[in-house]
Amino acid sequence: MQDFSKKKVQTVLSHLNEAGEAQMVDVSEKKVTKREAIATGRVFMSKACFTAIQAGDAPKGDVLGTARIAGIMAAKQTSNLIPMCHPLPIKKVNVTFTPDTTAIGYLIEASVTTKSETGVEMEALTAVSVAALTLYDMAKALDKEMTITDIRLLKKTGGKSGDYIRKSL
Repeated sequence: MQDFSKKKVQTVLSHLNEAGEAQMVDVSEKKVTKREAIATGRVFMSKACFTAIQAGDAPKGDVLGTARIAGIMAAKQTSNLIPMCHPLPIKKVNVTFTPDTTAIGYLIEASVTTKSETGVEMEALTAVSVAALTLYDMAKALDKEMTITDIRLLKKTGGKSGDYIRKSL
């Protein structure tokens, strides 16, 4: 691990004011553009749990449907959960679950779109996180050892910093 304690940080941190106190970034002068972000995460589980979810036989009902709705709702509530996030006019949220029969689990993907002065990376990451947590909650009676992992931003478009596409998984 790299030791940053002796290095001077030259970057001006926009979430800190002159006194070093946390503040929300002023985006009022930024241009409104279309912005999209895509994030993914994984949930690994036992074969029995996976089979029950796939068959629609989980004790709490429709695991993936409930987790999808939770992810969508979470994207819309991100600014209430993450202190410095701006409330955004979310235009579209899509949450999908791709079964992985090799690793036994699901790949969760969330895409979020807006037209705003700031991006929706946190909204996409929050959607994936809450969808994964809801999947766990809905199926924990079947497998308490499920593992949520690899939550990350894959892509973002729009804004001053330009487009970003993750180079490695």
